[in-house]
Amino acid sequence: MITFTRDPITLNDVTNLADAPFVIEGQGAGMLKIYFESEANKQEYLETEVHGGVQSAGLKQIFDDMADNPNTGSIN
Repeated sequence: MITFTRDPITLNDVTNLADAPFVIEGQGAGMLKIYFESEANKQEYLETEVHGGVQSAGLKQIFDDMADNPNTGSIN
């Protein structure tokens, strides 16, 4: 398990790990334990929307739009 002691919301180091809220993401060797300065920061993190990976419709649309943009040239 990888332990991350920098609050991803504030980017401050979390020093009191015994009392700090945390979440565990992933499974196996890639598990990540993320500590937070407060429950509010933990909740904000949990409510943050993610794009869903390279197979997501939203990300595909961004790539398609950039491919047709005259300022970026064609990537197709």
